[in-house]
Amino acid sequence: MCHQRLLAVRAVYWNSFFKEADDTCFPAVCPVFIRRRNPACVVLAERMRVVSVSGQHFPALVLNADFRPLSYFPLSLWSWQEAVKAVFLDRVSVLSEYEDAVVHSPSQSMRLPSVIALKDYIPTARKPAFTRFNVFLRDNFSCQYCHDRLPTHELTFDHVIPRARGGRTTWENVVTACSPCNLLKGSKLPSELGMHPHRKPVQPSSRLLQENGRTFPPHYLHESWRDYLYWNTELET
Repeated sequence: MCHQRLLAVRAVYWNSFFKEADDTCFPAVCPVFIRRRNPACVVLAERMRVVSVSGQHFPALVLNADFRPLSYFPLSLWSWQEAVKAVFLDRVSVLSEYEDAVVHSPSQSMRLPSVIALKDYIPTARKPAFTRFNVFLRDNFSCQYCHDRLPTHELTFDHVIPRARGGRTTWENVVTACSPCNLLKGSKLPSELGMHPHRKPVQPSSRLLQENGRTFPPHYLHESWRDYLYWNTELET
């Protein structure tokens, strides 16, 4: 009974901020548990506005319940709207706030969170999906023949043992390659051209992909995120 009264008080308090909505109010980038139907589900009212400073969009760094980022590459970020929704639904804890960004309604205001942590732990997938992006990430976006690191639009993937020679499309037979090296190798075996991958292709763990992703810093990095992105880095003495 007390819990129900507390929810009712919270709903009245936040009424000037939010209006009722269904599942569609939450973008697909949010975890499933945030998009779940809930009688108390709310969205930002149109009359809310955020005070913008220097053109920033004020994203929030999202950490798992163990205070590690959900993802390093791409970095796990939510828009300020998604972060505020999650705070209201009591799905996250606010660890840090933007000092110069406040969201307003006619009667209330609150600082925007810059770092939030999920209250429910989301387990990391034991086996990462076999995708082009994850192959590139495993190989550090570098051609495995000439070792050049290139942007994704200049990379392809090559079958070490060509499909024409019985090779399969698997983690153990696919490597990142630049277009010139891929064209040069063609349908030849590595031994026929002396072109061997720099690293033997293997199925990576999710942890390996996360560690590789940490070597690619985001274009935007707020100062409040640094301790949580590099919290296990050895400190200087």
